[in-house]
Amino acid sequence: MLDLDRLRALHAVATHGSVSAAAEALHVTTSAVSQQLAKLERETAHKLLERNGRGVKLTDAAKLLVMHADRILSLVERAEADLEAHRGVVVGELSLGAFPTAIRGLVPAALRDLRARHPDLRVLVTEHDPFVSAPLVARGDLDLAIVQDWNNEPLSVPEGLVKGMICEDLADVAVPAGHPLAGRDEIDLKELAGDCWISSPPGTICCDWLTHTLRTFDSEPRLHHTAYEISSQLALVAAGLGDCILPRLGRDPLPEGVAVIRLRRPLSRRIYAVWREEAARRPAICAALDALRASARSVLSDEE
Repeated sequence: MLDLDRLRALHAVATHGSVSAAAEALHVTTSAVSQQLAKLERETAHKLLERNGRGVKLTDAAKLLVMHADRILSLVERAEADLEAHRGVVVGELSLGAFPTAIRGLVPAALRDLRARHPDLRVLVTEHDPFVSAPLVARGDLDLAIVQDWNNEPLSVPEGLVKGMICEDLADVAVPAGHPLAGRDEIDLKELAGDCWISSPPGTICCDWLTHTLRTFDSEPRLHHTAYEISSQLALVAAGLGDCILPRLGRDPLPEGVAVIRLRRPLSRRIYAVWREEAARRPAICAALDALRASARSVLSDEE
């Protein structure tokens, strides 16, 4: 009979690309993964890994086994979720990934609520861009992720994930206080298309969205400065170095030298949670979604 832990080790190597990466994902030593794979080779009477330069590659037999392991591990996760749902108790560990403003604007109140209602649930939070966190959920490295997309550019999520709405967040534009349009109540974004811009680094969802949006105005974006944190972007705006898109969720007090202008055609981003279909019935995921939505309702009512 095939051993589940050994199948999981092989599946992790296939998913993460190397024995060392699989060991890191499984929170064990490289030696432990190698031992599990050696036992699986003896158990199946097939060679599963071959040398490929400095790394390894899966044999045809291993690829066949991984295909079955994927289905087996999904069924195991579904069974575990069903058992948790049957017990109806919110316990255990839940790994949550979120982008910076969601961590600042939604997560603290949600975690405080979860701790009060479900003291036996341990939530572990890490910061990730949605382009990173959604695949991590699909791979099983995260249980739940908070992701975002914009009203003019939807985010596709990997197959096998479920997406649930948390809230919608409006965005304004921040410009230096000395900007010619700083005194306006509202503007069209295309009026700023030729300006210098400050955004998160290329390859992140906000930067890619801003680039795409500005190009619709027949303007090649001038992204002169990049920073992950909104507070850092605003410091650069205050220094007169460019404009930035400023979501309302998790917004800190503005530094001196920054003017915020509403957009005549509102820009909004939709904030979702994503989780694996197999884990949908886990009480911990249901409780986390309830807490995140309650936090969003509170934040949005404060903004109004």
